[in-house]
Amino acid sequence: MSVITYRQALRDTLRAEMLRDENVFVIGEEIGVFEGSYKITEGLLKEFGPRRVKDTPIAEEGFVGAAIGAAMLGLRPVVELMTINFSLIAIDQIINHAAKIYGMFGGQTSVPMVIRTPGGGGQQLGATHSQNIELFYSFIPGLKVLAPSTPAEASSMLRAAIRDDDPVLFLENLGLYNSKGEVPEGYAEADNDDVATIGRAAVTREGSDITLIGYSRMAMVANQVAEKLAQEDISVEVVDLRSLRPLDRQTFVDSVKKTGAAVICEDDWLTYGIGAEIAASIQEGAFDYLDAPVRRVAMAEVPMPYAKPLETAALPSVESISTAIKETLSAVGKRVG
Repeated sequence: MSVITYRQALRDTLRAEMLRDENVFVIGEEIGVFEGSYKITEGLLKEFGPRRVKDTPIAEEGFVGAAIGAAMLGLRPVVELMTINFSLIAIDQIINHAAKIYGMFGGQTSVPMVIRTPGGGGQQLGATHSQNIELFYSFIPGLKVLAPSTPAEASSMLRAAIRDDDPVLFLENLGLYNSKGEVPEGYAEADNDDVATIGRAAVTREGSDITLIGYSRMAMVANQVAEKLAQEDISVEVVDLRSLRPLDRQTFVDSVKKTGAAVICEDDWLTYGIGAEIAASIQEGAFDYLDAPVRRVAMAEVPMPYAKPLETAALPSVESISTAIKETLSAVGKRVG
């Protein structure tokens, strides 16, 4: 096993898939000469040339639409949007075209494309550049929405997304790019067939007292919470959703049946959030097993502040999630630290 950054896992896997399949190409703003705002496409223009690494104008609606057309004709475009916030410029193309063409054309043509894009707060980028608006896309049938939390997941899930015949929104939280983790040997080889199963969550830590559910950056934070609370003899089971559409309800419902309690954490606003869907699914699938109401921990319901202390206060933290877990366990008479 090798230890690498999330950023390197994405870059190496993208290169491997371009080597494997000549129909794969990348398209987006400043991804060629500048090598991408986050250096995921570093070196790709030099290696593959302008035919397969296409710099575009600042026109998200235009180049997302061009990628949809290319996918309909048999290519496999990987679009890089500088931030998920800019997907709002192309939201008509994504929702009304990429997601619907297969169904509206009676299956005569598919749209095998990936839209890679980072989001999330904590980087002092202001309210319009710090959002997690994946809920917009998770709501739409016809799209697949993936949210890996580790370098190994980023690699295997990007490989799965590129090889999938449906349009995939691939979420990369800005706070994860420099995080490190183990990846299997040979992960960056073109003949690597370690392809994740889209739509499958993972229990990343076994526990018995309570289930903690998160995705993307919050799945990483959830494991930090579990590690911290283990020192206080609180056993937390962590479920990483990994995929928001399709959603693997069975995995987290089974976990809640085992522990009898659940806390959901997300890097987004509470109202109408992903966590609300998870809580509803738990109520439907594990109601008779619950010893306490499902708790949700999310960011403050404000546009993200720029000032660092306010931004930090607005986001979920190890401390706020730990408090929610202790309060939930105390409510049902379980001993806490």
